[in-house]
Amino acid sequence: MLEMDTMDQEDFLTLKLSLTLGHGYEGKRKRTRTSSSAHEIPEEGKIFALLQTRETMLKMDHNKRSNGGEGLHLIHSLLAAAASVNENQAASALENLAQLYRSVSLRGDSIQRVAAYFADALLAHLLTQKSPFYDAIMKGPSPEEEFLAFTSLYKVSPFYQFAHFTANQAIIEAFEREGGRALHVLDFDVSYGFQWPSLMQSLSENATPTNKISLKLTAFGGNMEQIQETESRLVSFAKGFSNLVFEFHGLVRGSKNAKVRTRKNETIAINLVFHLTSLKTLSKISETLTYVYSLNPSIVVLVEHEGKCSSNKFLPRFMESLHQFAAIFDSLDDCLPLESGERLSIERDHLGREIRSVINYDRDDDESFPRFEKMEKWNGRMERRGFVGVEQSCRAVMQAKLLLKIRSHCCPIKYDGENGGFRVFERENGKAISLGWQDRILITASSWCSGV
Repeated sequence: MLEMDTMDQEDFLTLKLSLTLGHGYEGKRKRTRTSSSAHEIPEEGKIFALLQTRETMLKMDHNKRSNGGEGLHLIHSLLAAAASVNENQAASALENLAQLYRSVSLRGDSIQRVAAYFADALLAHLLTQKSPFYDAIMKGPSPEEEFLAFTSLYKVSPFYQFAHFTANQAIIEAFEREGGRALHVLDFDVSYGFQWPSLMQSLSENATPTNKISLKLTAFGGNMEQIQETESRLVSFAKGFSNLVFEFHGLVRGSKNAKVRTRKNETIAINLVFHLTSLKTLSKISETLTYVYSLNPSIVVLVEHEGKCSSNKFLPRFMESLHQFAAIFDSLDDCLPLESGERLSIERDHLGREIRSVINYDRDDDESFPRFEKMEKWNGRMERRGFVGVEQSCRAVMQAKLLLKIRSHCCPIKYDGENGGFRVFERENGKAISLGWQDRILITASSWCSGV
């Protein structure tokens, strides 16, 4: 099968439309692509009218479901809008976006909801940052809203818990193999720190008040305020374990003062959970892996979103992102009812923000863009840096399957080769575990050690 970033963008769009709409869709003649430098400026009056249509959609407070035909029509309008944005045809794009906003609801079914957020991302991409309307579309949630949305998603979906529990299991097993009493975890993107309470609990089970275990967490974050809030939560949680000595060392990513201090006789574990993708450039990814290797860690855990596109070409990236987020939105229907305010918060304040960010990366930099790549590419990068893959244990696999049994409410749990809701895949001859929704792989976890 052809990779998306090697296909002609127009042919790729036509292919996807035909696959989605079936025989009822007849291909239109190809339009002549305009130069990307000849950007068509949308009229402010039309933009204002579109924003009013969007505002009406946002205020809808009733559930709205689409039938099969309406769902296909939404996909058609969304792809047509994406093609128009790609070709800088503002008038056509605005027309398709207006049609979308009139047809979707943030309280509708999953296809309506994901289409609404992608419509916002397309509108922002069309406007560019110079437009006075750009900030209104790209405005994100407050830190409190973002925290609540992430917390809700963490509780109701196995998505992040799968990543964290699988990574922690690999860290625990590496620590047990060395038989030490001091564990030093370097988390390259600590975020809210939700990964680490379960690790503390696991460590405390093998410790006693007279034979304590030491856990040091070197935590990298985007700003010191968030790092300090995370530190406060984790220190408070650690106080519940009298047999655990917990130390937190917070560092701002990219700071000149960000120096990692290691000690003798400690097990060093590197946590790369959803971090390498955020670096966006291959050079930064390479630099990070080179630095990690220099620390000679006992274990490196890598968890990343899995996709098929590493190109900065707009249409292939748009399609890959649409497939990825459509699966996530669909999976939320398995976790929360349609009328749930919690689900609305998750999609508006967390997933919607991620969609806008992915579609509106730095378009002036050919190297800087989020990468959603296949597991094989990440494996290649790790191996070229000298890392060797570690087989996932039976405990890790069983833990992942047990998590899905606990977290799935509506769809039957399925494993390799079966259709259903959430699924667990064992891959790479047991060296990787993936979480999928139906036939779509969402994230993959793998473990590595220094090949020395």
